[in-house]
Amino acid sequence: MALSERPAERHRQIAGLFTDRVRGARSWDAPSPVADWTARDVVRHLTEWFPAFLASGAGVELARGPSVDENPVAAWQVHCDAVQAVLDDPETAHRKFTNPHIGTLPLDSAIDRFYTADVFMHTWDLSRATGQDDRLDADFCAQLLGGMEEMEEVIRSSGQYGPRVEVPADADTQAKLLGFIGRDPFWRGPDAS
Repeated sequence: MALSERPAERHRQIAGLFTDRVRGARSWDAPSPVADWTARDVVRHLTEWFPAFLASGAGVELARGPSVDENPVAAWQVHCDAVQAVLDDPETAHRKFTNPHIGTLPLDSAIDRFYTADVFMHTWDLSRATGQDDRLDADFCAQLLGGMEEMEEVIRSSGQYGPRVEVPADADTQAKLLGFIGRDPFWRGPDAS
């Protein structure tokens, strides 16, 4: 399925896949491909960094669910629904997001660029941690990789991504994206067969 170019619909698709992986998780304490993170920490990351980012840049306060420690499935669902409600709100088309590091962008574009893309990449982390299907949309992998390669120095200096992991020259686009963001695309959890 091709991903939409419209931010609200693309979030619905990407967050929907992540939601499937959240619901399919059997061990929240399973290690993830992100060093020192468990499956629970992948969900924690997405539900904790974005509300502050959105509040500071657009004055939008998201509804909060239970803590990820208490109930990661419900924490994710409340968070996901709140982000989708912002994107589906007709007023969002007229709102701006302002940040000293990135300037001013339309709110839906800022959510798409910084948050939805993060959910997309972390879908692989959660999938690998929990032994689920980890395939990502190849076209969106290529789009993200192309954009990030153009600003690699800025990305590396941000501290948000680990050092590049070298992958074979003939690796698919998903493996190249994962290597670029510092993941070993061949990582398997300790319980993987």
